[in-house]
Formats: sequence, structure tokens, C-alpha cells
Amino acid sequence: QVQVVESGGGLVQAGGSLRVSCAASGRTFSTYEMKWYRQAPGKEREFVAGIWWIGGRTYYSDSVKGRFTISRDVAKNTAYLQMNSLKPEDTAIYYCKLRESGGGDYWGQGTQVTVSS
Repeated sequence: QVQVVESGGGLVQAGGSLRVSCAASGRTFSTYEMKWYRQAPGKEREFVAGIWWIGGRTYYSDSVKGRFTISRDVAKNTAYLQMNSLKPEDTAIYYCKLRESGGGDYWGQGTQVTVSS
């Protein structure tokens, strides 16, 4: 089995920064991409950012483009989401999803990010 664990969430003031991490471990696997999603109270889960494991191509939702940066450390099987210029509307549980090259998807348990105004 593959385990995905998010960490680094917390409380930050509007305009501040936070970095969350997503670490994958377990049986031997080949990562195709990692994506970050978020879910605010009463809302559906939405895509935030993604990164291809080979080559490192990145892509973002319009709501975070220019403020968030996704990166990866291949040796550590870890993806990061650097969040700058945070807004109260960024408050949500942030989830990481790993997609294997073989097509399997694995989700983490999420990490809470709260932005106060």
C-alpha cells in the first residue's frame, strides 16, 4: 500500500505565507504526478495545483496562480505547496493526491489551513 501524509497546515493572518508538505511512502511505486486540492466548509473539493514527477511541469487553478507554488523533491517522494499572499477565502482543508504511473490514486488525510482577516 502507498501512504500519503500532508503536514504543515496552521493558522496565519491574511497576507501571510505557509508551506504545506505531502510525503509518500510504502511499497515500491512510481509517481506520475501529485496534485493539491482543497475543500472549504460547505463547498466541494477543488483542484489547486499539480506537478508532473518527471520533468516537473506545474499547473494551477486560476484562483491561486501567481500566489501559490508547487514543487517536489523526487528523492524524498515529497511535494510542497508554498502559499503566499494568503486570503481568508484560502481557508480550507488541503488534500494531496498521488497518481501512480500505473494509474492508481492515493489520497492523504488532509491538513487544515486557516487564514484570519
